[in-house]
Amino acid sequence: MRVADLAAIEGVVETVTPGEPDAEVTGATTSDLLSDVLAHARPGDVLVTIQAHRNTIAVASIAGIRAVILARARAAPPDMVEAAVAERIAILRASAGQYELSWRLHGALGS
Repeated sequence: MRVADLAAIEGVVETVTPGEPDAEVTGATTSDLLSDVLAHARPGDVLVTIQAHRNTIAVASIAGIRAVILARARAAPPDMVEAAVAERIAILRASAGQYELSWRLHGALGS
């Protein structure tokens, strides 16, 4: 699956930043605790979270995360968008909650 394909997942309502649309997504991590993301995310993952702030992008960059999906229609503030553009990390917004998005990603990734 590519980053651009994430926009087609049911419940995703908006692509805020495109990141690297052709980059390969190989897994997913769901967490609202950024230290947990640092400890357990793998390079190539997409992060499902409600943490809509600049630090989420900093953690994503360190962990090698390709995209962040903000659950429950959380809006990305301007400084988060700016950081994502600089780091080439996609941000998407979804109306669905973390559980639903994780389940849908699991299916889409063929896991």
